[in-house]
Amino acid sequence: MRMSTLKKKREEEEPPSSLSLDNANGSDSQSEEGSKREDDSLRYEQARDQRIKDNMERMHKLGLFDLSLKLKHPKRNYLPKKKKAVQPNHSPQRRSSRIMNLVPINYSERNRESASKENGVVEICIPEGTNPEVYTEEHEEHLGDCESAWELYVDGYDEDGNRIYDPIKGETCHQCRQKTLGQHTHCNKCELLQGKFCGDCLYMRYGENVMEANRNNKWVCPPCRGICNCSRCRRGKGWRPTGNIYSKVSKLGFKSVAHYLIKTRGTELEGSDAENSVAEEKSETSADTKLNRPTLTRASKKRA
Repeated sequence: MRMSTLKKKREEEEPPSSLSLDNANGSDSQSEEGSKREDDSLRYEQARDQRIKDNMERMHKLGLFDLSLKLKHPKRNYLPKKKKAVQPNHSPQRRSSRIMNLVPINYSERNRESASKENGVVEICIPEGTNPEVYTEEHEEHLGDCESAWELYVDGYDEDGNRIYDPIKGETCHQCRQKTLGQHTHCNKCELLQGKFCGDCLYMRYGENVMEANRNNKWVCPPCRGICNCSRCRRGKGWRPTGNIYSKVSKLGFKSVAHYLIKTRGTELEGSDAENSVAEEKSETSADTKLNRPTLTRASKKRA
């Protein structure tokens, strides 16, 4: 029994010793393979460096380096290209449907206006519309007047001279279409929104005072009288808008834009009669400057 147990113990002790030997042999083989790889890569790098060195020597002997230097082009100083003159395009230009039916802008008239400003000559150019703009004696009879001058750029403006716009409390002017504070007229004939004019527009465009119009129970608005010169009414008659020409007509001696249009484009006024009417208008306004000319205020000076 003792002999059998000793044999079993010896057999159990022998396998671990054999495994340890195998592991030792395996690690030795891996280290040998790693060293072989390092030697191979080192030999490859040495052979590559030697080949590069040999090739460089051959290129020097053949003179390829000098030849490559000769073949290089010298740097050139290129002159800047001259811009070609753009030729005017006479082909019809594309226009949006919104402005397709409008008359194209005549820039020659604008250049003429700028030249007249430099020369100190007052020249008013209103583009022609689809219909001729002609007035009669009845239109002249409907022109308004005022007993006292209206002070511009004060009513409905703040302390800094800026206009006050209020979408809730403000009233819309038929002429400038701005919803602002300040006094507005009320037509006793139509009693519509078209009869509301702010004080500045009523004075500059028709020569009337808004306070006098509101005190008059028989006051009728310019649209009802047929002398409205706002852009909407003029387009409805086939005429082009006048633009902001009050400063020009006042320099020519007219009370307002309406006075200028009706007195210079009447059917009965032709030739010398038209010139005489304009001279009479100038004499009337020069005789009473305080009545017909607005007083320059702090706000108007700032805007000028």
